[in-house]
Amino acid sequence: MTRWLGIALLPDADHLRSAIRLQKETGGEHQLRPPLTADGNLPHVTVFQGPFIDAIDPEAELDKIGGSVPLPSKVRLTATGIVYQPTGWIFLALERPPLLMSLQEAALDALDGHLDRAAFDRTKDTSRFSESERASFARYGYRYTGDAYAPHITLGQAEEQIAQDLVRTAPECTSVPTEWVFDRLSFYVMGEHGAHSETLAERALSLT
Repeated sequence: MTRWLGIALLPDADHLRSAIRLQKETGGEHQLRPPLTADGNLPHVTVFQGPFIDAIDPEAELDKIGGSVPLPSKVRLTATGIVYQPTGWIFLALERPPLLMSLQEAALDALDGHLDRAAFDRTKDTSRFSESERASFARYGYRYTGDAYAPHITLGQAEEQIAQDLVRTAPECTSVPTEWVFDRLSFYVMGEHGAHSETLAERALSLT
């Protein structure tokens, strides 16, 4: 049995509320999917996600990943803007510091042997992916690893033209905090459009 799971950074309480507000204000009269909530689809920054074999132990793997990188108690990331991503995605783009790259590398090292590669979607249209995104998808079944890693909070998906229009008008509809603070790592079940629909394991970034 294949399990569709992910590893993510979770924002602190203030920035969790900010992300929920940002989605609503950016979408306006259009409800972006899936809706972000404090007790359902959590705002998050994906470190990695994909299909895993059923035998994986989320709690043990999360401890391994979190313990293999020297992490502060809080990770602070600078927002670089609300951006459009084909096809129909609206992201809050964030900077990509070396610490985040190291965290993803640790996740890939720990999880590579647990991936269910037979479940990769080999029929997916990758024509609008960059070369590095295509290479990432072919190797890991996930578009954003290595050079293609693009840290972001997903604000939702809409029809193509609507999504482009919403990104264009976003500066008039909402204000984006410059700094975003994250204080936890999560191993989660992927829901609609890869949403953080259920937490399987969670740990503070720094246990010291």
